[in-house]
Amino acid sequence: MKRSLLPIILIALLISACGTSVRILGSWTNPSKPSTGYQSVFVTALTQNVLARQAVESDLEQLLNSKGVEAVSSFEVIPPGFKAGEERKEEVLNKIRELGSETILTVTLLDQTNETRYVPGTTMYTPMRYGYYGRFWPYYNTYSPYMYEPGYYTTDKNYYLEANLYDANSEELIWSTQSETTNPTSLEDFSTAFANSIVKQLIKDGIIVE
Repeated sequence: MKRSLLPIILIALLISACGTSVRILGSWTNPSKPSTGYQSVFVTALTQNVLARQAVESDLEQLLNSKGVEAVSSFEVIPPGFKAGEERKEEVLNKIRELGSETILTVTLLDQTNETRYVPGTTMYTPMRYGYYGRFWPYYNTYSPYMYEPGYYTTDKNYYLEANLYDANSEELIWSTQSETTNPTSLEDFSTAFANSIVKQLIKDGIIVE
């Protein structure tokens, strides 16, 4: 392995080891929410990507259930390929209410951006070791790979998502939050991190009570 590639490789390894992080950008809560919180949630991810939808809904469902909230994924009520329309509204809402869900949690990808940035090069300084100075080649061979690592360009992928919670009976918006994810390492890592962030924010805002 060439020594000059080490810093870049180490950076890549460190980034991958850190996993995926989700940053909450902000949240809003309707003042009319019950002080006792909600006990049941119908979870639906609004995407045509079946694998992404299944991962997000499943992780949210499992985590909410672990917090004592009865959560149900939307797959049985809204199967893949389902065509939404005003004429289907009551059909869907009635099925959700029949499940006993008080609320409907939607997850939507608002935007995806690519941001290219420059990572500056680094100059490595090593304390003097006079033993290398006696001959040209030992000195050159020792220090030349370390003197300067060139900078490089990298592209960050940013994903902006919104989660909304609606009252299943009135359809009124109860809670909303926006989040940002940069360079997710995998769908599984993103889904897990996203579910943890959303449920943590739901608890923080008093929407659900542990």
